[in-house]
Amino acid sequence: MKQTTKMSRAVSQLEHIYNNLNADYYAGELPTPIITVQSKPGTYGHCTTAKVWRRADGGTYELNIAAEVLNYPIEETLDTMLHEMIHLYCRERGIKEVSRGGKYHNGKFKSIAEAHGLTCVPCGQYGWNTTPGDNLVEYALSKGWNEIKIGRVSLPPMIRTGAGGTAQTGTDTNPGERRPSSTRKLICPKCGQSVRATRKVNILCGDCMERMVEAQKF
Repeated sequence: MKQTTKMSRAVSQLEHIYNNLNADYYAGELPTPIITVQSKPGTYGHCTTAKVWRRADGGTYELNIAAEVLNYPIEETLDTMLHEMIHLYCRERGIKEVSRGGKYHNGKFKSIAEAHGLTCVPCGQYGWNTTPGDNLVEYALSKGWNEIKIGRVSLPPMIRTGAGGTAQTGTDTNPGERRPSSTRKLICPKCGQSVRATRKVNILCGDCMERMVEAQKF
């Protein structure tokens, strides 16, 4: 993805990500929601429980990625998007995957999430939550996707939101602290060509035969 300096491009990238995830994880079965970026301090995003948007081809849901986490590691974006797509999947099929006012993600949520490439972890009173797995890192690398380099400076995230915008705790070891990316960028010191990897590796640039060095962690 191209480096982002405009919100319109960021939303376009999120729409592109959604379409790919829908095709690859759901065989294109999910409806296309309106993708939004709104300020949601302390949260990762939400998916509405009803079709709150009207357009020429009928009503549709809203899937939001919080502005405060928009520029987080790409695997976090994929995890949040897929998490909300679970709720969208359940909305369409009348599956009750949450309870207690939408705060508790039950066994049905866990089962559906794991069947669609997500890793679930227990979150006490909030039931099951998702957390980025290596498969999402590899998926992003296979697509050539980088982080969306634009985000709103505000309170650090502490919770993800479930169906209807109700809150569920995040899965960071230290709530509110930004989780480091699982990927690293290596660059050729001679020509500047770069690659990404999920672990420490020793790579030579095929053009210059120079050892690539770690430029920065994403």
